[in-house]
Amino acid sequence: MSPHDDAVSTLGAWRPADPTQESLRQAYLGFLAARPDACLRSCEPGHLTASALVLNAAGDETLLTLHPRVGRWLQLGGHCEPSDTTLAAAALREATEESGIDGLVIEPEPIHLDVHPITCSLGKPTRHFDVRFLVRAPVDARAARSAESVDLRWWPLDALPPDVDDLRPMIAAALTRLR
Repeated sequence: MSPHDDAVSTLGAWRPADPTQESLRQAYLGFLAARPDACLRSCEPGHLTASALVLNAAGDETLLTLHPRVGRWLQLGGHCEPSDTTLAAAALREATEESGIDGLVIEPEPIHLDVHPITCSLGKPTRHFDVRFLVRAPVDARAARSAESVDLRWWPLDALPPDVDDLRPMIAAALTRLR
């Protein structure tokens, strides 16, 4: 399976409770129908990315990276690679690479969607159609910063860094899933 086929299948089956998320889901499906290259970073109008909201085993902290290009604290994730067969696999690979944590466990169903403008590795303005997944770290997981990050840190869900308001809907969706 390709990430494109998986994205169509995964997003086709997912039914978000939030009407805004449902609208985005429909837009993603339309974009996927129009662009067979929608999961490739070479797709200049935009491309799907896969990210992971990594929670600790207790579910009260999240692992965020200080992104070097964006200059803000973000969830882990990134572009689909040719070796990825699913979006969840891409999100898990990115989370493992960026956190240095073995034994991460991913929920196969998305928790949140977000479209944002960015100038990524193409060097041109584009859009990331981000598909976000919930990932749980094992007990006593110790994160190790990768070269892709300026900093990597566990943050209590009730004491997040400043300027992360756009992450709050994703965190709320994850917490709803855990209940």
